[in-house]
Amino acid sequence: MAYLLIQNGTVIDGNGGAPLRDGAVLIQDNMIRAVGRRAEIQPPGDAVTVIDAAGGMIMPGLIDTHVHLMIEGVNIPNLLTTPFSMKFYKAIAHMRRTIDAGITTVRDAGGADLGVKMAQLEGLIVGPRVQISVTALSITGGHGDGWMPSGMSLDLFPPYPGMPANTCDGVEEIRRKVREVLRAGAEVIKVCSTGGVLSPTDHPEFTQFTEEELRVMVQEGAHRRGVKVMAHAQGVEGIKNAIRAGIHSIEHGIYLDDEAIDLMLSHGTYLVPTLLAPLAVLEQAEQNGNMPEYGVRKARETIEAHSESIARAHQAGVPIAMGTDAGVMPHGTNLRELGLMCNIGMSPMEVVVATTKIAAQCLGWHDRLGTLEPGKLADVIVTATDPLADIRSLEQPDNVVLVIQDGKVVKNLRA
Repeated sequence: MAYLLIQNGTVIDGNGGAPLRDGAVLIQDNMIRAVGRRAEIQPPGDAVTVIDAAGGMIMPGLIDTHVHLMIEGVNIPNLLTTPFSMKFYKAIAHMRRTIDAGITTVRDAGGADLGVKMAQLEGLIVGPRVQISVTALSITGGHGDGWMPSGMSLDLFPPYPGMPANTCDGVEEIRRKVREVLRAGAEVIKVCSTGGVLSPTDHPEFTQFTEEELRVMVQEGAHRRGVKVMAHAQGVEGIKNAIRAGIHSIEHGIYLDDEAIDLMLSHGTYLVPTLLAPLAVLEQAEQNGNMPEYGVRKARETIEAHSESIARAHQAGVPIAMGTDAGVMPHGTNLRELGLMCNIGMSPMEVVVATTKIAAQCLGWHDRLGTLEPGKLADVIVTATDPLADIRSLEQPDNVVLVIQDGKVVKNLRA
């Protein structure tokens, strides 16, 4: 049995309570065994590896509930000229940059298949553990349909063995498609219940899939031992349809009204804001000129309403889980989202909890992740800065000086 003791730091355990000064975390193999003041923790014997937090903050591994590990940017010429297999090799760097930022777990919202998940689990790739949706279900002509007016198709998640085609229309076709996605290994079902910013033939306010069609997805997921559904949902009617159908989390939530917020509260629906996504579209268009005109135009239309909607949802008490849409922006820059969450009225501690405990609840993995507690998996980070005093300091990956995932040190800048 291997023991690891992280000491000489301040513990922020993810539950939202006051930070614990002179704190320590004791790890045995891949599990947390004790959390508390250093003086109260007695490591067994001498066979203990000690890591000095050097006065830093000891925190749970962070969680991003909305990423796309297999893509980075939407550069149409590159999509047309890059060999298919290149995306898997590029994903290795995407995953490394993500975990180096302190994010030890992600929910992939489309693009990562079962092989990507297995590669991380088996240690072939260093990166966050991944909950996969495989693909994102779309109606014909919807947000996940890459058909272009030229007649060509620029699908972000083109079908291949292990990646079912994602378009489906009508209750029975949808039922079969959900079963195909589950067969491919999906741990969560991803659906586009509205249009979006980066789809060529629709708009964020366009409603896609009926409530009946969405309900079928929820039912089929429930048949597989409680597999949940996450909905790309930006326009208000599509958001309401998703909530009424029993969908577990609303992704983006750009246009919320009072009725939608009340529905989220009564159904216990999670909200994943991805405030960084439209901002990243505009930044990349300005810096690199590689965003399509229709995406830039729609991002400008939505960015103010997006912040206002998330602020109202937060004020009402809707459970918010941190998610970024990384892949739209460069991987490893995920924690820019935290400052934007503070901008809409969340406190730094609320943001930390949204990125740990609530994010784990959203994934359904709260029994093993999200907080520093005995009996949970040993995902622990140490930061050189205090995020409660300066949340934006975490935007710099070098301020995350130690990352432990599943009991293994994967980053240590002070070694």
